[in-house]
Amino acid sequence: MSVRAQAVPTDTTGGRHALVVMDNVNKHYGDLHVLKDIDLKIHAGEVVVVIGPSGSGKSTLCRTINRLEPIDTGTISLAGQPLPSEGKDLAKLRSDVGMVFQSFNLFAHKTILENVTLGPIKVRGTNKAEAERKGRQLLERVGVGSQADKLPAQLSGGQQQRAAIARALAMEPKVLLFDEPTSALDPEMVNEVLEVMKELAASGMTMVVVTHEMGFARSAANRVIFMDSGRIVEEAAPDAFFSRPESERARDFLSKIIAH
Repeated sequence: MSVRAQAVPTDTTGGRHALVVMDNVNKHYGDLHVLKDIDLKIHAGEVVVVIGPSGSGKSTLCRTINRLEPIDTGTISLAGQPLPSEGKDLAKLRSDVGMVFQSFNLFAHKTILENVTLGPIKVRGTNKAEAERKGRQLLERVGVGSQADKLPAQLSGGQQQRAAIARALAMEPKVLLFDEPTSALDPEMVNEVLEVMKELAASGMTMVVVTHEMGFARSAANRVIFMDSGRIVEEAAPDAFFSRPESERARDFLSKIIAH
């Protein structure tokens, strides 16, 4: 089974359609200005990796795209429609924007298959048999098909995160957000999750990935966004960013995290 990004018409400039558009977005936590004048377009089928030091605003940026974090000023649109702020329209938006969290967020009292099928049944109105058929296919795809009838606590962290990816895919989202999906995992489990994400990237899924995994950024991203102090400091293709970063701040960051 292959999950593809939903077909979106190209824009008038001949490029890919801008699926997510952030225009002059600002966000505060009290006196702390965490997102500063963010302008960003994410195109259909594009994999954008967001990196930067802790506290730079990466996760907040990711979480504003599905309104888990409201913004103070500016606009965010998905597929040409402004993000709704509440109600049924917000619920529909969240079904179109999948999210994979650092801490899995699986329902502990439900089996892995039940976790995956809950959204399609409750939100999309899919009948249970069809939801379970697709759910098992997705669990097989991410390598945990044999764990479908177990509870989350019976799985390793890597297996739980792969199940969480299957749960997000079950909603057939237009864009998939990853908020540091490997940071809570033991080192030996990181690669099994990254391999699933690389396969998704290769399949054409539109993805926004906040991560510290530079190897993934190099190999899977179409574009790397570097943030610092709430701003997008630099954005470039991976080869250009990692070999020839333009800003002093990015050069300093890379020199500290990449062994030479």
